[in-house]
Amino acid sequence: MPRVANVSLAALIAEIGPLLERCENPEQVAAMCGAAPVTRASGKSRNVGFRYTANKPARVAITSFADNSRHSSAWANDSYRRARARGARHPHAVRTPARGWVRVIWVCWTTDTPYDPSHHRGEQRLLAV
Repeated sequence: MPRVANVSLAALIAEIGPLLERCENPEQVAAMCGAAPVTRASGKSRNVGFRYTANKPARVAITSFADNSRHSSAWANDSYRRARARGARHPHAVRTPARGWVRVIWVCWTTDTPYDPSHHRGEQRLLAV
């Protein structure tokens, strides 16, 4: 994983590992660790906002990792920059690649394979351009 330090790796394993075991898909993990937004809909109105009820240590672990990874991962940096260009503030923009990293970690965890940037489609698309 790009720019994952010993402390960050330990936090990821300690906080997100149990969520990976408990959840059925990566979207549930992203929601439980606060990387996914919450949608409130009623009648004709629909509001998408920040997910306050989440595992806060898991949120800190995944967003810290996502923030660090954007400095060495072209895909994470592109995801962050596009979110900032849409007008998202830094905390919101960091949660965007964090949600993507949850999906990557989910695949690595469930298939028992290490992360390989050459198999990451987001990285491949950016390198091809």
